[in-house]
Amino acid sequence: MKSFLTHIKEKYGNGHYDGDQYGGAGGHDGSGLPTGEAGNFMFATGIECSYPTIDHGQTRRDLLAECDHYNRFKEDLALVHDLGLKVLRYGLPYYRIHKGPGEYDWEFADAAMAEMQRLGITPILDLLHFGVPDWLGNFQNPELPVHFADYCGAVAQRYPWVRYYTPVNEIYVTAKFSGKDGIWNEQLKTDQGFVTAIKHLVAASIMGNQQIAKYRPDCVIVQSESAEFTHELRATRTPEIQLGNKLRFLSLDLLYAHHPDAEVLNYLYDNGMTRREYDWFMAGEPPGYQVMGNDYYGRNERIILPNGEICTSMDVLGWYTITHDYYQRYKKPVMHTETNIFEAKDGPTWLWKQWVNILRMRKDGVPVLGFTWYSLIDQVDWDKGLERKVGQVNACGLYDLDRKPRPVAAAYRMLLEEYGQIPIVPHGELFTVSDRPANLKVEV
Repeated sequence: MKSFLTHIKEKYGNGHYDGDQYGGAGGHDGSGLPTGEAGNFMFATGIECSYPTIDHGQTRRDLLAECDHYNRFKEDLALVHDLGLKVLRYGLPYYRIHKGPGEYDWEFADAAMAEMQRLGITPILDLLHFGVPDWLGNFQNPELPVHFADYCGAVAQRYPWVRYYTPVNEIYVTAKFSGKDGIWNEQLKTDQGFVTAIKHLVAASIMGNQQIAKYRPDCVIVQSESAEFTHELRATRTPEIQLGNKLRFLSLDLLYAHHPDAEVLNYLYDNGMTRREYDWFMAGEPPGYQVMGNDYYGRNERIILPNGEICTSMDVLGWYTITHDYYQRYKKPVMHTETNIFEAKDGPTWLWKQWVNILRMRKDGVPVLGFTWYSLIDQVDWDKGLERKVGQVNACGLYDLDRKPRPVAAAYRMLLEEYGQIPIVPHGELFTVSDRPANLKVEV
């Protein structure tokens, strides 16, 4: 008696059966440049768009201007497209658009957004990136959440095709640099200044999110927050440093209605947050689909030596370990929303290290939805946190300021060609009912 395999071979051949290409044994392996379909992992870059003030409000650092994006935005967006990227973290210049209550200047935004739409680029719109319009003052202003919410609603109405948003970029860093470290905007150096800034920023993000959802109920909110950690190499720990390692979660605790521990809660109450305000934050998380974005640079990790000296530890824990802590705390889908390194020659190695972190995280069952090399173009003065206007070029872009590729651009292209069509979620079924053929569920 013949084996059933013999009958199959005689009828259909020795493997590679018709239909395998639709997610079977011969299905797609996930390689190839991104297609832009909803099931693709989101490979992205960003346009550096910081615009805080320094010199006590006398000087505005606008990186879109300093990197010449206003004049070369079509060229920059073409670079995104030509590299094969479909997703772009893009910050509209809030301080230039929102001229006053109910007053907006959309000229540049309309031109840039139309070009993105023409090129088929999906923007993750970043609506507040380290600064506010002059008429709003700074982050100590309690009216910020109301006025910013109006702006978010106006953006969502004007660009109804946009689904992905970051209402407020890096809330923790914004509040710390402005209210505690004395570097930007209000330039305060107090705990009360920090708490005031962070509660106004989180409230602005929540209310802005509400207005976006009003016009786009299926909005996807990709929060971008710095993944921080300080290693203290002392036998007797310093309370202030240990509190700091807890405060790094504060912005997301308030945003996602996650109760912090008693020490942090007492810190909030001691520095100006009222019980009524706290209860408002804990009432529930914002609407829409919430994605927890973690930004990781090696310089986010610091080591404090026994003598008090601080050195950058560069990847002791790394993005995987730090972000896993955040994931365990909030149980949100994750995106690697920013990374780079200032030395151009080291860019490719840093890119591959970050990608290894992402593959490991996905293999461990954590839903990592996307990755971002930040930014497309070299930056200026970020080695000193924009604190002083020197004009030092930081060679961290995929392209330099002349729009010539850095070595990391070729590495990113290689990564995209190998992994560009992997699914957004591994190890599981994620599908929409449509007329498109099925795809292979790729193991990564």
